[in-house]
Amino acid sequence: MKRRRFFEVVATAAVAPTIAGTDISDSTKLERPKEIVRGGMIYRELGRTGENVSAIGLGGHHIGRQKEETESIQIIRTAIDAGITFMDNCWDYHDGGSEIRMGKALQGGYRDKVFLMTKIDGRTRAAAAEQLDQSLKRLQTEMIDLLQFHEIIRMEDADRIFANGGALEAVQAAKKAGKVRFIGFTGHKDPLVHLRMLDVAARHGFRFDAVQMPLNVMDAHFRSFEQKVLPVLVREGIGVLGMKSIGDGLILKSKTVTAVECLHYAMTLPTSTIITGIDNLKILKQDLEAVKTFHPLNQEQLAALLARTAKAAAEGQFERFKTTNGFDGTAKNPIWLGAADDGPG
Repeated sequence: MKRRRFFEVVATAAVAPTIAGTDISDSTKLERPKEIVRGGMIYRELGRTGENVSAIGLGGHHIGRQKEETESIQIIRTAIDAGITFMDNCWDYHDGGSEIRMGKALQGGYRDKVFLMTKIDGRTRAAAAEQLDQSLKRLQTEMIDLLQFHEIIRMEDADRIFANGGALEAVQAAKKAGKVRFIGFTGHKDPLVHLRMLDVAARHGFRFDAVQMPLNVMDAHFRSFEQKVLPVLVREGIGVLGMKSIGDGLILKSKTVTAVECLHYAMTLPTSTIITGIDNLKILKQDLEAVKTFHPLNQEQLAALLARTAKAAAEGQFERFKTTNGFDGTAKNPIWLGAADDGPG
């Protein structure tokens, strides 16, 4: 993305109307990726990568929560057998436990059936390279389909990644070596941080393949990634990965919306996949049924959902990943970034 073009797109996004009452966000009118239905699963294009991924993805943190790894492996393989191809993970989930369990689950031919994504926290070339190699070993694979810079939650994260000796150098070298196919970034704090990451990338002549961010019925009202970032990604052909559609159950505590409504809302947006936490077979069944019953929400349905959630969402009470540091692993473990602090340099 050229920098001038980037600012034109951001300016357009910035003037999109905020949601008040039952007004509909312009982002719900953006064209969704092309999709096909096969075996009860929806598959959508992932930006300009040429890849198709399942409309829901298996969240990596949740498949490390089971007491026994055999249960984790069962959940992963059952999801793949049901048509879920997008596998989410991260170098730091459960001290590497999630990657280890997924690596074991992907043996026996399952690796060839999925689009494998993981994330790294390192901001320096050395830290990123070390974490990537550890992830490859844990996942028992020679190549990761999508590697993402994790927790871009500070304005200076972009400066560190794109600096001389920064993490991008390690990831680009890994891509050249055939260890990585596509490159993206994730974050859950503030849409302005995402926009700055895209801006810094544009100044360096770099374009991300995918971006991951919170997209849910609450986000539509508060510090909205949907309003500010989503239009930029769609217009630039960058794959949209939605997360926190249910907010690890926190959004359900508002008692304004059901889990299936949350998933249907996020799937109605122009997302390639919605990464959702599935920590048992009952939740997996629920989410698969949500895909099978999905029809894009119409304007009346969207208005009703947004009106119902407006009051609860107004101050970010049910999106604490935006308003607190309780979800910020790198804030608690700054050494993961490759320095003694989380500042630039």
